[in-house]
Amino acid sequence: MRLRTTLDQWLTLQEVDRSGSIQAAATRLNKSHTTLIYAIKKLEEQLDVSLVEVKGRRAVLTDDGKSLLRRASSMLEQAQELEVLSAQLSKGIESEITVSVDHLCCREWVYGPLAEFFSENKSTSVQVVETSLSGTTDAVLSEKSDIAIINFPITNYPAEAFGVVTMVPVVAEHHPLAGKDNLCLADLITETQIVIRDLGSQVTDDEANAGWLKSQQRLTVDNFDHAWRAVRAGLGFCRLPEHMLDAMHSNNLVRLSIEGANRYQVPVHITLPKGPKTGPAARKLYELLISEAGRRMTESSVENNMS
Repeated sequence: MRLRTTLDQWLTLQEVDRSGSIQAAATRLNKSHTTLIYAIKKLEEQLDVSLVEVKGRRAVLTDDGKSLLRRASSMLEQAQELEVLSAQLSKGIESEITVSVDHLCCREWVYGPLAEFFSENKSTSVQVVETSLSGTTDAVLSEKSDIAIINFPITNYPAEAFGVVTMVPVVAEHHPLAGKDNLCLADLITETQIVIRDLGSQVTDDEANAGWLKSQQRLTVDNFDHAWRAVRAGLGFCRLPEHMLDAMHSNNLVRLSIEGANRYQVPVHITLPKGPKTGPAARKLYELLISEAGRRMTESSVENNMS
């Protein structure tokens, strides 16, 4: 089917509606007054519908014109997006990038910059992949990720500070440990410990185990979301990221006080596994993530100084 109208004609009608007069629309479109009048008359003839009427000094759309333009607006937006997309693709911008995020990292640290990235870049899709332990290292060494958020820096891969995660031991309020004060690690040996499974493709014994793991019984789960639910159910104790507990408003959980082991902190870093081969879209998102991390850490430093 051959279309009788063109995008340029609908764009002209849209500009007349926005500007309120044909002369103002002509100025904005850098066209002559006569050219716009001809374009509108031609569109009306093609559609056999009156689109514009003059009231005083203003050119306004008829009811039919408004109805048709409402439907054409989405078409014009899509056409503009196609031009932006093609321009980005011609510059070699990636159609998809992968961001691997260690399970310790607060997800909000990623989603804010990602929202800004999407608002500026319509041509690149993003895969966010959660990693843990050896899986975090593998995402960097294998260069599967364009951007990797890791815990400790990996040899020969430059990394920037991205944040600090505080880990705290917790149990459900109805768990036997919840009512005990002045605990020591020996008190935990006979209790069920909830731990996170290493999801790496090539797991060694050293990579599969991290932290204190001397409980006689363990419940192993895939991620902290599962661990949090298991703790709430009273199945055992677990060290969970403090940012997760704050986000979940976990009022029914009790933070344990353990001699010499109340809490520990894990630094989180960000790196570009592909180094010089990193594409422009990945670099842009990386810059947004770095900028957000800097702002976050500055605010945290100010708050600490004030307290």
